[in-house]
Amino acid sequence: MSAYRRVLLQDDFDRFAKLSRDDNPIHCDPEFAAKSHFGATVAHGMLLYACICKALTEQVGPGMVQLEQTLMFPNPTYAGDLLNVDLQVGAESGGVLDIATGISKVGAGGTAIPVATGRCCVAAPDAAISAVPPASHPMQQGDAELYGLRPGMSADSTRAFSIADLDEYGDLSGDRNPIFRDDAAARARGFARRIVPWPLLAGMFSDLLGTRLPGRGTGWMKQELRYPAVAYPDEALTAKVSIVRLRADKELVNLSTRIHAGDGRPVCEGEALVLVRNLESKSGPRAA
Repeated sequence: MSAYRRVLLQDDFDRFAKLSRDDNPIHCDPEFAAKSHFGATVAHGMLLYACICKALTEQVGPGMVQLEQTLMFPNPTYAGDLLNVDLQVGAESGGVLDIATGISKVGAGGTAIPVATGRCCVAAPDAAISAVPPASHPMQQGDAELYGLRPGMSADSTRAFSIADLDEYGDLSGDRNPIFRDDAAARARGFARRIVPWPLLAGMFSDLLGTRLPGRGTGWMKQELRYPAVAYPDEALTAKVSIVRLRADKELVNLSTRIHAGDGRPVCEGEALVLVRNLESKSGPRAA
C-alpha cells in the first residue's frame, strides 16, 4: 500500500545532521558533495528510516513497537526528490507483523527509482512484545587494510537523548507514535515512560560511521537493526561500531553496530555495510 509522499529539502538534511550529530559532508556540504560520485548532497539513511517509521505508526497503528529492521540504499536521495513511502504487510505470527518497507523517488517519465528498501518486524499495538535474540557478527574473511582502515578498529560515543530531541524528531519526521511523546501512553504499552524513537537510536551509528569510523565522506549502503530492549530519554547510551571486514576492490567496509544503556542492557544491535569511495581523508590516524 502507498503510505504517503514527501519531498525532503536541504533544511531537512541539516536538521537531521544537528539532531543525529552526523554532519558528514555528503549530507551538509554542497561543495564537497559536488566533487563526490553523488554530485550533490544526499539524505541521511536514518532520515529515510524516520519516514518509514512515520508510515508504520500510521498504517499499523499508534503504539506499534519495532523489533527488527533491515535497510538497503540502492540509489541516493537528493534535496527536492519526490518520495513515495510504501508498506506491504505480510504474515502475522503471535502479534508480530512482517512488513516490506520501501521508499522510491519519482524519476524521468514517472518511473519509480528505489532509494530505501527492506523489511521489518513490528509488534502490533495490542500485541505482547516479543524478545529479540542477540545478534552475532564475528570477523569475516577479507582484506587486511583499506585507506588506513583495519579489521578490529572501533569507535564509540555516549549521549543521552532529551525530551527536546524526541520533540524535534517528531516535528522533522512527522512520526506521531504516542509512545515517543507521552509517558501515560508508553506506560499503557508496558514501558516505564516514553521511549527513544528507533531512528534516533540508529542515528548514533550515523554519527559514528559518517564522522569517525570510517569517517567523513562515508556512504551507507546497508544496515541491519535489532532491538532487544527500549531506550529512555535522559539515560546514557553508548554506541560502538567495529570493523569486521574490508573489501578493498569494491571500497566496502562491514562493521558491527551496537548500543547499550548504562545498566548494560543492549538496546540496538546489527551490522552496517558502507562505501568509503568518497572519504575526506584516506590516510592518517583513526579510531582505535
